[in-house]
Amino acid sequence: MRSPLGAFVFLTFMFLLDVYVFQAVKTVSHSVSPKAKSIVYAIYWGITAITIIGFLLFAFGGPELLTRKLKTYLFAVIMGFFLAKLVAIIFILLDDIRRVIQWAVGKIVHYNSVPEVGNETGISRSVFLSWFSLALGGTLFSSLIYGFSNKYKYDIKRVQLSFDNLPKGFKGVKILHISDIHSGSFTDKEAVHHGVKEIMGENADLILFTGDLVNDRATEMDDYLDIFNQLKAPMGVYSTLGNHDYGDYVRWPIDGITKEQNLDNLKGVHANLGWRLLMNEHVVLEKNGDQIALLGIENWGAKANFPKYGRMDLAHSGTEKYPFKILMSHDPSHWEAEVKVKYSDIDLMLSGHTHGMQFGIEIPGFRWSPVQYVYKQWAGLYEDVKQKLYVNRGFGFLGYPGRVGILPEITVIELV
Repeated sequence: MRSPLGAFVFLTFMFLLDVYVFQAVKTVSHSVSPKAKSIVYAIYWGITAITIIGFLLFAFGGPELLTRKLKTYLFAVIMGFFLAKLVAIIFILLDDIRRVIQWAVGKIVHYNSVPEVGNETGISRSVFLSWFSLALGGTLFSSLIYGFSNKYKYDIKRVQLSFDNLPKGFKGVKILHISDIHSGSFTDKEAVHHGVKEIMGENADLILFTGDLVNDRATEMDDYLDIFNQLKAPMGVYSTLGNHDYGDYVRWPIDGITKEQNLDNLKGVHANLGWRLLMNEHVVLEKNGDQIALLGIENWGAKANFPKYGRMDLAHSGTEKYPFKILMSHDPSHWEAEVKVKYSDIDLMLSGHTHGMQFGIEIPGFRWSPVQYVYKQWAGLYEDVKQKLYVNRGFGFLGYPGRVGILPEITVIELV
């Protein structure tokens, strides 16, 4: 955000938000001594001042002032405060609405006054809601800070999938599925290397990567080529492109490289890694004398105006004779929007894209993330009659340098 106007608008909104949340701080501290109040108020506005200064450094500080790693964390902390306060004002706003209604009703029925804070028996509604809102905002902010430590804690998900039409030669085949590497976000090469070692430790027959190798630029992989080229499997390593791989979210040219050149360079990265990039096409996989088709398309999204570069008609053509088909398609919205509607012979589709929003709750019997209000299929296994979709939660991270409740995923699928 290098636009002075954009920065001014955001700072103004942040300040107004701080003023509103401060009303809750005043409410919960109304009964403490004047000295304690002064300390609480000073801490609150001191944190606000530091946040504003941090935002200005993020928005206008060059690489000579802030390293990429420091800038990433600074942005995350600023947005953490911002989101925590947005959550907090929900209940503060509810209390204000309650008091306005109470005042209006009192005027209508000619009540002389509305009970003020401190005149109620026990803790008042206002104090309770203020405490609750601040506690909720604080909990959210604390969880986001804690999540910094989870971004390289790779979670191996093991899934057995049964298909009636799976050729006998492929029974027991182990597929390792990863997605959304986002190499431009990495700041710890050794931790990433550890994740790759975990992948290789699974001794999979086949490795499939379903897009978003980079955030925007092919050069983001320069420092990680020597790590990801270690990914090998007897039946090969295959890949597709995700929405971020096209460089649609930055202004080109960058360092003299055009958007088209960048995409060509990224295709070269896949080749240098030894990965077979599938661009709206299919390959035939053979095992123990049997054959199946593996299809891979470019990004095709049905949500949020994501581009539809994918061509299922091209990838699917010629696969009719194979009894079993696996599709790699980055965006899971593709499954309901096109695959289930037009290609009922696709047995298994593998996707990523959502990251599980890198924030949510996953416990036995319950799973939730804000992303589910946008994507019906957002993490894990989904089935409809004989077709199956698996959505990987992502190997890397984007924007927020952490994970809360939704860990980075390495998926091991066994065909049975």
